[in-house]
Formats: sequence, structure tokens, C-alpha cells
Amino acid sequence: MGIKAFILAHRNDDTRTLALQASKHPDLDMAFAIDQIRGWQKARNKLPSWAACEDITYPPPLAMEQCSSEQTARYKVDLCQKIIGGKERHILADLTGGAGVDFSFLAPLFTQAIYIERQDTLCQLARHNLCALGLDHAEVREGDAIALLDSLPHLSLLFIDPARRDQHGARTFAISDCTPDILPILPRLLEKADHLMVKLSPMLDWHETLKSLDNACPNTVREIHIVAAANECKELLVWLSTHHGNTNTVVCCANDRQTFITDSETEQHAGSTPCINEIPLVPTRIIDPASPIGSTYWLYEPNAAIMKAGCFATLAERFSLQAIAPNSHLFLSTRHIPHFPGRVMRIIDTTTMNKRQLRETLKGITKANITTRNFPLTADQLRKRLRLADGGDTYLFATTTSDKQHLIFICKKEL
Repeated sequence: MGIKAFILAHRNDDTRTLALQASKHPDLDMAFAIDQIRGWQKARNKLPSWAACEDITYPPPLAMEQCSSEQTARYKVDLCQKIIGGKERHILADLTGGAGVDFSFLAPLFTQAIYIERQDTLCQLARHNLCALGLDHAEVREGDAIALLDSLPHLSLLFIDPARRDQHGARTFAISDCTPDILPILPRLLEKADHLMVKLSPMLDWHETLKSLDNACPNTVREIHIVAAANECKELLVWLSTHHGNTNTVVCCANDRQTFITDSETEQHAGSTPCINEIPLVPTRIIDPASPIGSTYWLYEPNAAIMKAGCFATLAERFSLQAIAPNSHLFLSTRHIPHFPGRVMRIIDTTTMNKRQLRETLKGITKANITTRNFPLTADQLRKRLRLADGGDTYLFATTTSDKQHLIFICKKEL
């Protein structure tokens, strides 16, 4: 059996078991085969378009773990379509090609697409995979991107994803610690292309990112996108251009299909988040399940992208919400807002941490999904104290009010 047939025959198998059985297949490169099987198993969920292509060769596991997902790659496609508009001829260069995932999704938008990568093994992989994906117009160039910059034509879009690990493999987060450091070469990059798209770590603070980039090249940051998937922040995307004179940077918080858009000026002048002065707790049950929505309390939890952006005052103002406390990042309203960018919960009950009240309020509840915000216990610690199993259709939100009272909101998720 050839190695390709072996991979296809065993790609649903447990790779640890296959590794232990390597001696049974002395004529096969089992390390390569196992990497391919692991890669395909990862791609089934992360990159279904790649998984559907039988001729794809997957990079090593670490590269598969670090590469973009199909969801975030397609987000870049949508942003790119907005950026390049309706020009008849477009030229793309990806200065940090890597595993080639982002490039493979962006390249079809362009009449000419250039992949650049320093590592020979990744270049060979890209040549094979781009051909397998039918991207015959894509060109692979091996070498240092900055050294090759002058050899490139003028570009419609230049894409760069600076490496976020140092020479020892440790994570780096500051723009200046990434490779390459784009700050000193930013004017040069913007001269070479109409538009520049930079992919950065989701750990970066967008305010500091904007400040650093603006200091390097004033009034060129058009939009900052905080991109989350399944409520987990994945990356920070920055669109820069010397075109379009608007100096007010758009900030877009995206989580799956939810988007919340604000701008740097609004956030700079945003006031404090309005807070609830008093949480009604007498009687404990504040909701009559049979009551109309207008007299029901709703709890709102912003999605991960908004949490990362920190635009809580703008959020509260736009949706007429009041925060439980300044640091709770949980909001209340008597209005139901079906398109809120986050989780919407119908409050069934509330309780303090008083033992008797806890016992009465949680009577009959054996399992719950627990979230703690600005609370002295972690979710696991609280679950253990309450003796509840994880899961079910009940949601508990534990937090601290402005007057330092510890509260638990018992909720049902709004579908």
C-alpha cells in the first residue's frame, strides 16, 4: 500500500495508536503519514474547504494549530472585497505566507497573487497546495519579504502576518517584538501598496495598537477589526491606507455573525457606563414567567470581541442598557433586544450568597452553566460550593454590584 492510500485508509483512526504500530509499516514514512492524518482531522472542522480537497498536503501540527481557520480567512475575504472595490485588475502580495491559508482564500479575488516565505519547506508546500486548490495564477517566491519588497510591482493589497514568537519559541504580543517589526518600515509598505492589511495577536490592546501605528504613519489606520469565532478572540486585523482622508478610525467587533461598530473618536470621548443603583431582590423572585416581556428583566452579556474592545459605555448607550456594576460587564434591561451582540438571558430569579436564600432559590436545580464576573470565586469554585453539575438549560451569572453585594442571577437562555 502506498503512503497516499495508507493516509486515506486510516485518516479517521487514532493517530496515537497508529504511531505505536509504526513498526508494522517499515516501508512507509509514518511520521509524515501521521502528520497528514492529524492535519486532515484538524481541517475537517477548522478548514473544511481544504479537507474536501484530496490532494492537500498539511503542514506539521504546530503550523496547523497556529494557522487561520476558514471562518477567519473568509472574514478577511469580505474585508478585502470592501477594500479593493471594483477595480478591473488587482495585485496581492502576502509577505508572510506561512501555511498559506489566508493567501489561498484571498488569492481568488486578484488577477495576480504573490506568496512570499523565507522557509523552503513552506514554499514547497505552498506550490503543491495552491496548485491542488486550482490557484494557477498564484506565484510563490522564496526569500526575505522585506528584501524582496522592491522587486514587487505596485500592489492593490499587501497582507502581512508578523510572526508572534521569538527565536526561542516564546509568544510575543507587542508589535515591535514581532518579526518583521512593521513599525519602522510602515511608510515603505504603504508606498508599495494602495492598501495594507495587518494581522496581529488578539492579545493586543487596540488603543495601543492604534497609537503605535499612528505614531509610525499618522492618519493611515482606516479600520481595526477585533475578530472572534465561537466567542473566542482570534485575531486583530488592521486596515491601513494613505487613500481616503478620514482620520477617524472605525472599530469593528465581530463574533461569528454578530457585529458591533464604533469608532476611535466615540470611544475616546465615551463617558462612564451607567449602572443600576438598586437590584430588586424583595421578593427574591423578580420575574413572573407568565408576565409579558415588557415587565421582564433581561440580562445581556457582550460577546468576546466587545469584551476585548472594552466599548461598554457605547454599548450601553446604543441599546439603552444599565450595567450591574462598572466592572461586571453584565447589563440589565426590561426590554428584550433580539439582535444584541452577545448572549441574551431571561432572568428567572436572583439570590444573594446567604445560605438560606441560596438553598431556597436553587431548590430543584441540579446542574447549571456558571459564569462569574467581578466575583470572588471562579466558576468551578462556585459550582463546587453550590454542589451543581455542569450543563443543562439553567444559567447562573455571579457578580458584584456597585454596593459590593454578591449576587447570583438565575437565567434561561433566549434562543
